[in-house]
Amino acid sequence: MNQISQNEMSGMKLLFVDDEKGFVDTLIRRLERRKIDARAVYSGNDAITFLADNKGMDLVILDVKMPGMDGIETLKEIKKQFPLTEVIMLTGHATVGSAIDGMKLGAFDYLTKPCDLEQLLEKSSAAVVRKWNQEEKIQEARIQEICGRRV
Repeated sequence: MNQISQNEMSGMKLLFVDDEKGFVDTLIRRLERRKIDARAVYSGNDAITFLADNKGMDLVILDVKMPGMDGIETLKEIKKQFPLTEVIMLTGHATVGSAIDGMKLGAFDYLTKPCDLEQLLEKSSAAVVRKWNQEEKIQEARIQEICGRRV
């Protein structure tokens, strides 16, 4: 299963990390109209802090090119501290190579700016399904481990 229903989409928790405030704020409003829990921060450092303070985010949509802590550095830190959180890299055409490097470091996929909302939702849905499936497998393994100890 690569997609989730519209009803399940309303259960997704997305974090946008991009220094282009107007772009992100517009996307957030469009997603909120679809009942998707979308938040925004405007730097890599703020993303790490936000994720630490807000457990359970499913997906980070991360700009590659930002001042200070760039997208690749931020991705590395996210994968180190929050390994199950999926990341989609967001890039301008000139930095597609960086987005592909991000995929080698654990990003789920990438999108080019400006991105089509339907394509964003499709990739987000697939990333969240992967995260939810991984969490389910971990829970099943823990249950097996607990049940195995009782025998």
